Amino acid sequence: MKKTIVITGASSGIGKATAKYFAENGWNVAATMRKPENEKELNSLANVKLTSLDVTDKTQVKSAIDQIERDFGQIDVLLNNAGYGLIGPLELADEEQIYKQFETNVFGCLRTIKAVLPAMKANGKGLILNVTSIGGIITMPMASLYHATKFAMEGLSQSLNYELNPLNIKVATIAPGGVSTDFSGRSMEMTVSDGEPIEGYENLITAMNNFLNRGEERASTSEDIAKAIFEAANSENPKVRYVLGSDAAQYYGMYRQMEIEDVQNFTKQFFGLA
Repeated sequence: MKKTIVITGASSGIGKATAKYFAENGWNVAATMRKPENEKELNSLANVKLTSLDVTDKTQVKSAIDQIERDFGQIDVLLNNAGYGLIGPLELADEEQIYKQFETNVFGCLRTIKAVLPAMKANGKGLILNVTSIGGIITMPMASLYHATKFAMEGLSQSLNYELNPLNIKVATIAPGGVSTDFSGRSMEMTVSDGEPIEGYENLITAMNNFLNRGEERASTSEDIAKAIFEAANSENPKVRYVLGSDAAQYYGMYRQMEIEDVQNFTKQFFGLA
């Protein structure tokens, strides 16, 4: 029987590349997204079924997962990939922006996890992969809310592993560094609008803009990440965390070897703030 993976946020980037890679390698793929009617590529692939799913809608999450179970018989892997980054000064973020960031990146993941667990328990096996980021381990300026959500998912995933391992359900995080996607376009939102007063944050905003415009010479491709996810999904003993990309590996190595004050000083220098 073919294995089945459910992917949230499959309309672009890592989610779409992963859907294609798994389908090409014989898996059934439930590619979920908010507007499947706009997808023109995945719906032409064998073994791929598009499903409408907005992770912020708890009713739709349950109905979508129930439908996927009926379509494919079982769910072997859940890839929680849907998410975006809220960038800018915390002071300038309004309540709606803050709520939306956590609603998508944290509560959306919790909903899908809770939705798949009964079937995974009944099957006696399963794997939950949560796409976090190297930003769930180390931080940069102007992304406090984004980092808060990714740190939350790292903590949740590690603790959940203890709960679910006795049920033969594994939990792992996928923590990439820079990825050549449209993150700065479709998957990023700013707390500050053009022309909005930013008194006191001018240097930080300039540093962040320079960072985002430096190019992606060290970035992984979405296909690179998809292949690593496929390896994790096929591992008998998946790691608790997959740090992916040369840039992420460098930052992670630094983080493990240095005091947090030294990491912060390095980051300040990197952003030209020291």
